Amino acid sequence: MLCEDRILFFSVGFLLFSVVISEIPLGSKLSVVENNYWTSSNGDFAIRFFNRSDQYSVGIHFNSNSIPLCKQTVVWVAGADLIVGNNSYFQLTRNGELVLFDSTRGVVAWTSKTSNSSVASAALLDSGSLVLLNIKREIVWQSFDTPTDTLLPGQNLSVNQTLRGASRNSVSSYYSLHLEGQLQLRWENNVVYWQSKSPPQTIPRAILGSDGTLQLLDQRSKVVWSVFGEDHNDSDVKLRFLRLDVDGNLRLYSWIDVLKSWRPVWQAIENQCDVFATCGLRGICVFNVSGSPLCRCPFTPTSNSNLKCLVPYGNECKSGSFMTAYEHTFLYEIYPPNKTIALASLQQCKSLCQEDPLCTAVSYTNDGTAQCRIMKTPYITGQSNPSLRSISFVKKCSDPIAALPVSPASSSSSQHRLCIPCLIGVGSATFVFFFVIQIGIGFYIYKKRTHILRKAALAYTGPDSKGLISLSFSEISELTGIFKHEIGPNMFKGTLPSNRPIIVKDLKDGMEGRKFRSTVLKIGSIYHRNLVHLEGYCCESNHRFLVYEFAENGSLATCMEDPKLCKRLTWVKRMEICLTVARAIAYLHTGCREFVSHGNLKCENVVLDENFEAKVSEFGLDRVHAETDVKDFGKMVVELVSGRREGDDFCEWAYEMWVKGEGEKVIDGRIEGGINIEQLEKVLRIAFWCLHVDEQMRPSMGEVTNVLEGTLSVDPPPPPFIPRRPQQEEEISESD
Repeated sequence: MLCEDRILFFSVGFLLFSVVISEIPLGSKLSVVENNYWTSSNGDFAIRFFNRSDQYSVGIHFNSNSIPLCKQTVVWVAGADLIVGNNSYFQLTRNGELVLFDSTRGVVAWTSKTSNSSVASAALLDSGSLVLLNIKREIVWQSFDTPTDTLLPGQNLSVNQTLRGASRNSVSSYYSLHLEGQLQLRWENNVVYWQSKSPPQTIPRAILGSDGTLQLLDQRSKVVWSVFGEDHNDSDVKLRFLRLDVDGNLRLYSWIDVLKSWRPVWQAIENQCDVFATCGLRGICVFNVSGSPLCRCPFTPTSNSNLKCLVPYGNECKSGSFMTAYEHTFLYEIYPPNKTIALASLQQCKSLCQEDPLCTAVSYTNDGTAQCRIMKTPYITGQSNPSLRSISFVKKCSDPIAALPVSPASSSSSQHRLCIPCLIGVGSATFVFFFVIQIGIGFYIYKKRTHILRKAALAYTGPDSKGLISLSFSEISELTGIFKHEIGPNMFKGTLPSNRPIIVKDLKDGMEGRKFRSTVLKIGSIYHRNLVHLEGYCCESNHRFLVYEFAENGSLATCMEDPKLCKRLTWVKRMEICLTVARAIAYLHTGCREFVSHGNLKCENVVLDENFEAKVSEFGLDRVHAETDVKDFGKMVVELVSGRREGDDFCEWAYEMWVKGEGEKVIDGRIEGGINIEQLEKVLRIAFWCLHVDEQMRPSMGEVTNVLEGTLSVDPPPPPFIPRRPQQEEEISESD
């Protein structure tokens, strides 16, 4: 909805100025169905819903008449990567709060949290910032303070703000821009792959100027670092923006009216291969003079296409291994980032990996100091460039080769006399020998054929199976050794014909067949590195089984109860698990084609692999609201921090300790190596928000993830276990 233009006067701090803006009154609403929008007074910007693969987000985009529709770049999104259904709406409510209502889940997915800020109206400024104003025309909230992946001219980036790149797929991007003394580009919040070359400042801020200058200012607003675009001070350029792109590079763009396109005029990293994990799981980033990186796989592609290009070596390499060399190539681990560096010669480096059964690859460099980077994960990437003075070795399994004895040919046959009886004897013996061999092979093939045919069903995937293995009850029995190895309630360990271990879950509820197949096919199509992958299922008669990938170290609940394994649950590891689980649930809620709930999130349903990395299992079996998952996550966090699993009463006790300033009493006394008090405060705050009795007060899992990543601050929570007293609040209007 647009209302008539007015001249308004408002102040920011003590600075009074006047601008022409289009006022947005309380009660105004945008909806997907109506496809309406609000614009700035100069027409350069608009806010509306836009399509993201048959789902929708609401955001601000360039709207200038000089820019074609397909080039009207989005510069801010409510809730960042949040997507909603096709009947959703975005509204400035009567109590002064911006809310994004998701029709798919029937909940408010995002809010400006300004219901107590005396908001009188809103406006989309000519700068591109959406602001909320009080009766004095003071800005009480603005989109410039919650950037997504873009900065506009005049917009600041402060120490508590972050830019996060968009994503190529439905998983949240791991690329982010932080300001901590210097500007830093990071991957997954802990790998810094670029930073501004400026003297570290205690409380700096970055700002993008209208002239195409990115500056870092100190506390006195003195410029301590700056970079310029190619068209710096070009008066013909009217529109610019700075964006952390999907590929992890930071670029400054200018609108070139003659070309009718956005042109990058500066980028932080010249060689794209220097951006961490540019090729992801696709292998090696190869230097290309054109500037566009080429991703090539030097490894043998795995049979699982979802995993793209992984190092083809595992601990089950029975036939021995060999090392393949790659000149001018530098490799590094992605999960986890490489930290193991040894001082060794080239040959020693190669031998260290060859002799270590866990090693998958090594990279050797010698720039004055010989360094050997040892990798123990299949998640490896890197780059290749003729200028690189490094060599890498990748371990590969040897193929079994039958060595046949070969007699050297005689160079002088005349030296030997021909022995006819000998030839007849040898020929007869050879004939009998091969005859017996042929009979044996035929008998073996006959016996094996029946076995193979019976096993063939294990590899069968129907046309609608999404790659899942469809198994009969007899095959489930065979895989589990007639349910001999029970490792938990209704959980059995089994082995596929390929000798790969699996977990078989017996569902006792007897879900109706058609519904069960529909559910498992949806679950089987979900792939995320923090979710346990569903391998297959059984739906025969009244039998319902799920087949999952095997996790070496069992469930989180088991590890917490095991005195030996519990020692590996350090404070750092527990915080990593909290973040990992949050990412997994956030992906289920907003990253899949349709909303997927977990429905039963608890420590028993979080498993740890051989590297002690957490994965969430048994998701998607219940149709519940997202708020239930959020509450279960909060409870799990308290249990993980405390090491105690005593129900809701214990969570209430933990909150009481926190309120008294005695949060350290909640901590598990078995944790070795110390804790981080600031992290404890943050994780308890977000846990209590998640546990709030009022579902509308609970955060989304996307917000939880941002808090745990450090990209979003979290306020002290109100009492979560006491229902709020009824208040006379106006309901969100469904009409204008």
